Amino acid sequence: MKRRNAENITDVLHQYLRLNGLEGPLNEYRLLQAWEEVMGEMVARYTAQKYLKNQTLYVHLTSAALKADLMMRRSEIVAALNEKVGSIVVYDLVIR
Repeated sequence: MKRRNAENITDVLHQYLRLNGLEGPLNEYRLLQAWEEVMGEMVARYTAQKYLKNQTLYVHLTSAALKADLMMRRSEIVAALNEKVGSIVVYDLVIR
């Protein structure tokens, strides 16, 4: 017997996540996990805390010099993180 309406498993999973409201939280989790990969090991070492609130990523750093450097590249960092996740999850970055 031949199946006529076969679908790709990734499409079915994306549909399921979207219908159950789980796609947003999953993308937020992926974005937080991508911070170390996108920014590198040195920045990850000086990162004390990071969290998302209202589509804004808040990052607490322990190095003032690194904070000043990253503040100038905020828009590049936001674009790189969103690209890594594959969706627009965050619009702004606040570095403290």
